[in-house]
Amino acid sequence: MEVTQLAERRSSSLYSAIFLLVALLAGAVAFLPFAFDTSPWDAVTLRVPGDQGNWWHVLVGAPFFLAFPMIWLRLRSLFSKQLSTSAGRRIIWIVVGLSTCGTISVMVPFLLRRAGTSELQRLSILCLGFGILIACAALLSLRRHNMFPTSACLVGLSGAYLANAALCLVVYSGATGTAGSKSGWLLTMVIVWPIAVEVASIFIQTFKTQSSQHISRFL
Repeated sequence: MEVTQLAERRSSSLYSAIFLLVALLAGAVAFLPFAFDTSPWDAVTLRVPGDQGNWWHVLVGAPFFLAFPMIWLRLRSLFSKQLSTSAGRRIIWIVVGLSTCGTISVMVPFLLRRAGTSELQRLSILCLGFGILIACAALLSLRRHNMFPTSACLVGLSGAYLANAALCLVVYSGATGTAGSKSGWLLTMVIVWPIAVEVASIFIQTFKTQSSQHISRFL
């Protein structure tokens, strides 16, 4: 494992700094009003308008806090010789698993047509939520051996974060209010794109790595 850690390639300082900023913005979203002047933190602590907080709001709000292990990994990539620790990665995978189960539970009412949304909105939520989770899980299982440990953790965190964020962006897209009252929604709409691009780039890199390995075998 130590050899693997030493062999793990580091991103450029500029790249790490940019994605540290993205992770910090994602961390800020957890405390900004997402819709109806309610933040993910409010949802987790059941401080929902009209005392309507329930398990659904907790499961929706909790994955936004995946931003903090993302921040931890980004800080280590900039300031630590070791990008991640084995204990830290185990904790991250446990958190990712719990978040994934929570997001799937959140989508059950939409799957059973009990969420009170339009058919188009329901299909969008299911396609985005399940689509992101299934795509990341499938690619991780197929390409895991071509990834460095920290990169795999980032993919897991990003996939779980994106699935929940996409669901929330669709559900609350019609929420009324000023820009300030839904600043978390607006900021999330911005940051999901660089996160998605990074996940795609990690998988593309694994294909390039495999291709180079195949070429080297024939030389």
